[in-house]
Amino acid sequence: MDFLSLFAAYVLLMLTCIVLLCKYSGRQQSPFLIFFNFIVKLVAPITPKWLQTFSQRTLHRLFHQRSNMFIYLHILLECAVYAEFTYEVLGFCREMDTTLTSLSVPYILLAVKTFFFYLCIRRDPGTVTEKKVAGQQHVYPYDRRLFHPGVSCPTCQLIKPARSKHCRVCDRCVQRFDHHCVWVNNCIGAQNTRYFLLYLFSVCAMAGDIALLTADMLLHAVLRSGLLRASYIDEFGEQQTAGPLFVVQHLFLTFPRIVFMLGFLVFVFFLLAGYALFHSYLALVNQTSNEWYKSRGSVCQHCHPTSTSDHLCQPAPDHSKRYFYSRGLLGNLVEIFYPPQPVQKKHN
Repeated sequence: MDFLSLFAAYVLLMLTCIVLLCKYSGRQQSPFLIFFNFIVKLVAPITPKWLQTFSQRTLHRLFHQRSNMFIYLHILLECAVYAEFTYEVLGFCREMDTTLTSLSVPYILLAVKTFFFYLCIRRDPGTVTEKKVAGQQHVYPYDRRLFHPGVSCPTCQLIKPARSKHCRVCDRCVQRFDHHCVWVNNCIGAQNTRYFLLYLFSVCAMAGDIALLTADMLLHAVLRSGLLRASYIDEFGEQQTAGPLFVVQHLFLTFPRIVFMLGFLVFVFFLLAGYALFHSYLALVNQTSNEWYKSRGSVCQHCHPTSTSDHLCQPAPDHSKRYFYSRGLLGNLVEIFYPPQPVQKKHN
């Protein structure tokens, strides 16, 4: 059972990382950053200079500049899962008389997901431009807590509309900025949040459906083999009844690629399902993840830490005023799927 123990330790480590990532996301000092900086300082004296330069440039290229690498990785993982499902699982499912309708659902979801994935990549998220900025400033009022009138972006040299933020990766200000997603190599903002939500849910549905079909196939394989009624001789020469751990080990040895694919799909499903639920909550209360992170503190974003507080610095409001831009449940959903457009001034 050593293999199962190592696999269980691996799963536990991944779940722990997810929990810590969710807990400390948005904080400047997190266990991840502290540990990473410690490792860098530890290995820096013995690391060749060329390797340090290469690693720094690679990390900068991946996370601080627009890159299609994560899009290619996304497509590669998707192709690997569907190749394994089509090559092995599909045949077993046909032998079990699974209906063609059930087997076609993953491919339909793949087409739907690909459509929203493309829209997330190609659609403009709501870039603040010199031509549109005057109209974009009237889309949302300034709450004077997170967003203040008259504040200019030092990079774009434009007055920042309420709920906008400058993306250092895309090098542009985005209206109703949520975050920059490396998987679609684009910002998520006012004009493509709906596509991003539908993309998340379609990926979850796709992973969940393939996982259910795969688990059903493995369950039928176990029932047909009679493993639940079997017994084996252990290392001490005693006869033991085949329990759940023995069945799992047998599946690992008999269908290694299918079992690892199932584990990957379950991992992706729960990870993205939690992320999709979080963004659904934000949509229902009309808040972006950028605003959610900022609202966890009451520090004014426009004041120097050593400067004297002025009229822009206000304490965090009470809970009743927490969701400043909320228009009610239905109004918030309408705003997500039919975002308000900047007012275009007519020139006579």
